[in-house]
Amino acid sequence: MIVQNHPPLASAIERILQAESDVDVCGIARSGEEAAEFASRAEATVVLMDFHLPDMTGAAAAAGIRATAPGVAVVFHSAEDSETALLDAIDAGATAYLTKSATADQIVEAVRRVSKGEVLIPVWLFIKAIARQRTMTVKEHERTRLAAEFTGRELEVLDLMAEGLDTNAMSRRLGIATNTVDWHVRHVIEKLQVHSKLQAVIAAARLGLITMPES
Repeated sequence: MIVQNHPPLASAIERILQAESDVDVCGIARSGEEAAEFASRAEATVVLMDFHLPDMTGAAAAAGIRATAPGVAVVFHSAEDSETALLDAIDAGATAYLTKSATADQIVEAVRRVSKGEVLIPVWLFIKAIARQRTMTVKEHERTRLAAEFTGRELEVLDLMAEGLDTNAMSRRLGIATNTVDWHVRHVIEKLQVHSKLQAVIAAARLGLITMPES
């Protein structure tokens, strides 16, 4: 589904995607309200979302869509590239963020990859931004208490999620089956009370459960 405030651009994107044999555009929405209504009826697996809509931000629209369809992957495609917009998109569950300078091939590639469960946002960029904005740090004893709620394997999986590794890569790194990795990922997401791997990494960073890399 395409959520785009500019009809000519929406039509151009639709033509680009419909030209691909493995992509089907199930609808176009012009506002956040229209997108939410359409999402409740459609079976979209990916939403290509503008950040600036006439009735709300794309982040608010994405959050509304994911509240009723948490399995939908959201790709932002916007001229807005401020840090605030990027973080709002992450909080809304975005799995990719493209600027309007993205090529047709990049848009198609992003749609394909997020539909397979990939996260295309550079995770540590946002974790570092959150760290800079953090006004309060978690005390050591509180961090220890929080860490105690996770098994050692879950913390290992969380660290690998923060590196941006997919299930197969984590399986190879840990020497365990992919279905076991998926099981640990689900538990981490549940314990952090979020909806995606990216949100889990960000929540863990905010809680001080992930050590920032040196570079």
